[in-house]
Amino acid sequence: RHAVCIFYLVLRALDTIEDDMTIRLDVKVPMLHEFHSYLYEPEWKYMESKEKDRQVLEDFPTISREFRNLSKVYQDVISDICHKMGVGMAEFLEKKVDSQHEWDKYCHYVAGLVGIGLSRLFSASELEDPIVGQDTELANSMGLFLQKTNIIRDYLEDQTEGREFWPKEVWSRYAKKLSDLAKPENIDMAVQCLNELITNALHHVPDVLTYLSRLKNQTVFNFCAIPQVMAIATLAACYNNKQVFRGVVKIRKGQAVTLMMDATNIQAVKAIMYQYVEEIYQKIPSTDPSSNKTQQVIASIRAMSLPSSPMTSRHHYSPIYLSCAMLLAALSWQYLSTISKATEDYVQAGEN
Repeated sequence: RHAVCIFYLVLRALDTIEDDMTIRLDVKVPMLHEFHSYLYEPEWKYMESKEKDRQVLEDFPTISREFRNLSKVYQDVISDICHKMGVGMAEFLEKKVDSQHEWDKYCHYVAGLVGIGLSRLFSASELEDPIVGQDTELANSMGLFLQKTNIIRDYLEDQTEGREFWPKEVWSRYAKKLSDLAKPENIDMAVQCLNELITNALHHVPDVLTYLSRLKNQTVFNFCAIPQVMAIATLAACYNNKQVFRGVVKIRKGQAVTLMMDATNIQAVKAIMYQYVEEIYQKIPSTDPSSNKTQQVIASIRAMSLPSSPMTSRHHYSPIYLSCAMLLAALSWQYLSTISKATEDYVQAGEN
């Protein structure tokens, strides 16, 4: 628990540096490269950030002290991930995401590495088998699925704030500029572009199911599974939906709560995945350029997620246990900026 919480705070600090557009590049790039070393400098802090989460930089000595109190095996994982992530973030500060390969690479740096780091922590704690931390490809897919969901859903918000994360290789087939997709006269092409990116993201679902099937510890399972079912529900809501280009698409509060309560075992998660890919399948337009690819990836997910046993009832777990699991899941989901405000309110209410 302590290792995961400190990992979260350390990454929040690193992410705050990356996000702060008031820091000059000649200052920001060295900070990102050296950030992992600040973990071992008791006095290091940064007082000039204008970001909403600047407290983690201003109070960084408190975070780094707790980091140094962790077991060395945890310190080594967190420091290594911070180093790799900082270097990757710096690389993409000065270039845009052009190809789909670069999209995967960017998502690896900012989210896949989180999945890899968490997986290594799970194995280091001996709550999970060594293979969970060793299989970096599956762990990377866990992060990519969440991050791509973020990027797809947040098109309009990112446009408003001057950020572009949709890969040019894809959107350039539908518009001259990424911003053109928000124009009412381009809505049909915009939705086709959206559907192609959702199809791309769905290719990570088989890896997600394989990863989750290896987990043995109940708390670890809930922590990992809840963000993933939130993501598939979000993609189902976004698929073929013009509203992505007009405002915010969110899953309903009751839907979010139900997902959090039900995603407590692999068969339940498979049933949830099956439900939402079926929802997407029913919405595939016959004229969509990606329709065949979408149908193919859904077929592969169906093959893995056909329900083979009834979902375990949530009533098998105590309310206190579920509250803790939901809080942990929300922490992970918030780092990747994908949990809806409604779900956050629910978790906060649970805490109170």
